[in-house]
Amino acid sequence: MEEKLKLDYKKTILIGFGFMATSIVWQIYDPYITKILNEMLSNSELIARWSATLAERYPILLEFLKAQGEKVDTAGGFTLVPLFIGIIMTFDNIFGVIFQPALGKLSDRTQTRLGKRRPYILVGAPISALLFALIPWMFVKFNSLPGLMICIILFVFVMSTWRAPVVALMPDLTPPELRSEGNAVINLCGGVGGFIGMISGTILSIIFGLIYGKDNFTEQQTYPYVFLLGSVVMIICTLVLFFFVKEPDSRIKAKADANMALEEEKKLKEEKKKKLKEMKLSKAERKSLIFMLFGLFFLFCSANAITTFFALFAAEILGKTTAQATLMMAVFLVCSMLMAIPAGKLGQKYGRKKTILAGLFIFMGIFLVYLVSYLITGKNWAIWLALVFGGAANMMITVNTLPLVLEIGGVERIGTFTGYYYTATFSAQIAAPIIYGAVRMFTGTYLSLFVYCPIAFLLAILCISMVKHGEAIPAEELKKIQAEVDAD
Repeated sequence: MEEKLKLDYKKTILIGFGFMATSIVWQIYDPYITKILNEMLSNSELIARWSATLAERYPILLEFLKAQGEKVDTAGGFTLVPLFIGIIMTFDNIFGVIFQPALGKLSDRTQTRLGKRRPYILVGAPISALLFALIPWMFVKFNSLPGLMICIILFVFVMSTWRAPVVALMPDLTPPELRSEGNAVINLCGGVGGFIGMISGTILSIIFGLIYGKDNFTEQQTYPYVFLLGSVVMIICTLVLFFFVKEPDSRIKAKADANMALEEEKKLKEEKKKKLKEMKLSKAERKSLIFMLFGLFFLFCSANAITTFFALFAAEILGKTTAQATLMMAVFLVCSMLMAIPAGKLGQKYGRKKTILAGLFIFMGIFLVYLVSYLITGKNWAIWLALVFGGAANMMITVNTLPLVLEIGGVERIGTFTGYYYTATFSAQIAAPIIYGAVRMFTGTYLSLFVYCPIAFLLAILCISMVKHGEAIPAEELKKIQAEVDAD
């Protein structure tokens, strides 16, 4: 009896440093860039003129922003600064939709001594780290809006060039049947990076307080050091990938594949040769891929609405401050991290699709429990259940979706299908603030978040239930199939 395959946790954790590098910088980027942009755009005469013109021509924009919790009326009239901030903050998602599929596909065909994925990481990560460190200086030192925008645009572009390759690295180096468990470890590493990014500002504020005194510095003075911390961690993670993660020389594999193709050309029939060369998905596989990508879109439309609007929901319905809302979301994050490894094992044991659907049903159910309990009792006790069980359910879904998509594509197209995955998720992240912003505008309450999200979850369930492919083929069955091919 053959020994059951086991995940190499040490190797997978080392690979996870790449995802940790991206997680920490995005956790810093989102809250700090909005603060910087708000300060600089509010003091821009050009933006003030544009705001006045847009407010006069399109008053519905003001209603939309009010629905998102923004104060759009000021002493000087109207300001649409939040609209411009929202547009700029979608740049990373837009660049991801445009460039990540192409770079993922390009990395599939890359042939270097360092492998297929690592060249993109080893070039892109240091450049991203440099640009990331420069961003706050454009605000604190130079007060230059053009300089800030150049750094932001270049940063999000370079990040989009290596995100698909860094995510594809784990599936490349992990057997298919272990990818859900491997993705759990990767997400756990990402959670650690995100947590470091989340508390970095607080840690540096404490350090500044000890050095200069509690009231002798401003929060803005800490910005360059917060961003520098993110850049340093990114560089360290890149060095870990360079020295400790060994990717096979893709030139050797490409040559072996070419030699094998020549041999197969003599032995196989024309139909088989064509199929191996083109590697086209069957009609059923294409159908599964399409439904899965739509399922991801609806799923992330819900998830992004939660992360974007929870602080506003907490202020209106729960009566919480922003700091308290952040602490509540930290509970959600910790529960997700604790569920990471068990979620991968569930996907491995019971199947990825079943685990994803179970997570969606739990997520949808617990949100409805909170909504019903609040409408009946007017109390918010069930929100903690939503955070705890929702965090666990979130990881049951997240850990298994990417491996399922990659399994549909096959081993030779991991980069390409990683790009497809992020196209669906980033498209949702662009659409979600607009869609839920409109829902909030027409409903007049952030309680509608707990109606909107279950509906989006239900649509995701309906789509993913139609997926018929994407489960890992057990190693024993894979060997039998290979033996049958060799016998032909």
